[in-house]
Amino acid sequence: MTNNSSVLRFVSEMQALVDPDSVVWIDGSESQLDTLRALGVKTGEMIKLNEEKLPGCYLHRTKPNDVARVEDRTFICTRKEEDAGPTNHWCDPQEMYERLYDIARDSYRGRTMYVIPFSMGPIGSPLAKIGIEITDSIYVVLNMAIMTRVGQKVLDTLGDSNDWVRGFHASCDIDPEKRYICQFPEDNAIISVNSAYGGNVLLGKKCFALRIASFQGRNEGWMAEHMLILGLENPKGEVRYIAAAFPSACGKTNLAMLIPPEYLRKKGYKIWTVGDDIAWMRIGKDGRLYAINPENGFFGVAPGTNAHSNFNALESTKRNAIFTNVALNLDDNTVWWEGLDENPPKHALNWRGEPWDYRAYDKNDKVRTAAAHPNSRFTAPAVNCPCLSTEFETGEGVPISAIVFGGRRAKLAPLVYQSRDWVNGVFIGSAMASETTAAAAGAVGVVRRDPMAMLPFCGYHMGDYFRHWLDMGERLGDKAPKIFNVNWFRTDKDGNFLWPGYGDNMRVLNWIIDRCEGKVDARETAIGYLPYPQDIDRTDLDMDVATLESILDVDKAAWEKEAAEITEHYKKFGDRLPAQLADQLAGLKARLAELD
Repeated sequence: MTNNSSVLRFVSEMQALVDPDSVVWIDGSESQLDTLRALGVKTGEMIKLNEEKLPGCYLHRTKPNDVARVEDRTFICTRKEEDAGPTNHWCDPQEMYERLYDIARDSYRGRTMYVIPFSMGPIGSPLAKIGIEITDSIYVVLNMAIMTRVGQKVLDTLGDSNDWVRGFHASCDIDPEKRYICQFPEDNAIISVNSAYGGNVLLGKKCFALRIASFQGRNEGWMAEHMLILGLENPKGEVRYIAAAFPSACGKTNLAMLIPPEYLRKKGYKIWTVGDDIAWMRIGKDGRLYAINPENGFFGVAPGTNAHSNFNALESTKRNAIFTNVALNLDDNTVWWEGLDENPPKHALNWRGEPWDYRAYDKNDKVRTAAAHPNSRFTAPAVNCPCLSTEFETGEGVPISAIVFGGRRAKLAPLVYQSRDWVNGVFIGSAMASETTAAAAGAVGVVRRDPMAMLPFCGYHMGDYFRHWLDMGERLGDKAPKIFNVNWFRTDKDGNFLWPGYGDNMRVLNWIIDRCEGKVDARETAIGYLPYPQDIDRTDLDMDVATLESILDVDKAAWEKEAAEITEHYKKFGDRLPAQLADQLAGLKARLAELD
């Protein structure tokens, strides 16, 4: 399939290491993928679902010890430990290569070695990057065929270039004590062993698209970010694009696929999904920031996804999707998960493949009693999404008007505010945080910092990452996107959410775009620019102005406590924290001190 000497050498070296019975190159043809689907069903790796109700869909189960990303087993292997930074696990590259190769040696005996050429981003796009993943898992092949562009065209585009990422995955024995997900940024390499869970083995996902790509972006002058991309169309047919970063459990995918409330739909407002998870952004010829979604599908959490919470995501799963660790409804050979509807199946197998009794479900013990694992997933082709943007395949990307950060803060952050400028926006992103929501994860309400939602995904020292953001702002100048922060999760004294969220978040997005275009004024506060209540459209919204004002306030004491916590947060970055961010923190403290 290729004469690229670097690719052929890599494949040959890995073949010698793992000693497979055979080698299959993935050409991307539907006939080859069909053959692998049938083989996956035959081996028990996949379960074919009801062809009438879920055409082309399959169910897969992982081992119970292999159901999520494993941050404590995820390493950034740079030659110098300090370059990995304080937020990453580090190991010397040569030491880790030896350890991983010892684990993987001869592990493909009796198995097939699959070679997957894949493109992150539209094939041939100037913003795209190419990788090769070697795996012994049909599940990985079929998921990569959904999540990326795979096959011969990728190799044709690569040609003789050595600019590609080396990805090697070995299922081995799925031994959690020997499980490693390792990135070697300086070598453009990823190695994953002893896992079969998607987030650890679909190497185009977080491993390449964020950890390796963030390092590449810093070196090459672009950005790889954990961000959704959406297009907001107004009644005139004009579309403006927003990129947004949120920690987990903050409604990221829901926002990416938002359906406007009826009042705004009737006026002609629409949301178009470009991406739900990752944005690669470069400065275009006109000096603006342009973004692509490097992925070709959605790898979403199943529990809680339903027609109300995310109609478009649910629709995306109804054809040619792969479900992982959800329940199998034996009555009609379909799937089910908690939150899908209020009709749990009476005859079903749970995510472990065991008979499941819907009457025994205990929300305080979900892993043991739930039908679907709390982190069960669907892998769905982006083309299935009803609101997929017509610009999805645009290789040049879409121009970004606004960058939005957010988190779950019950009492602190207002519904929305705008940063004072780009540097202040980087400060806001660098201090991003969410509060824990479940006792199972520890004490409720504990603040966890997740800068730019990149804490587990930055492939190098996060202080240098902040510096890269600042450098990008200097290059963009007055063409830089405006930066905002949102918080859908302010609560009253009884813990009830004050903002309705979901589709009504469109009202806030409209204000953001109006600010970008200078159509509305805002009031300056210690933390940034806040809306005047009358500029947030409340038509057909059951909310009085007093309630809206209450979630647009700045509490001096709460923000002084926040500033103190940011001070501690910044200490971990030492002398690699950019001076501009320390100055921003000092400025925030000074402005707060001036408040009555």
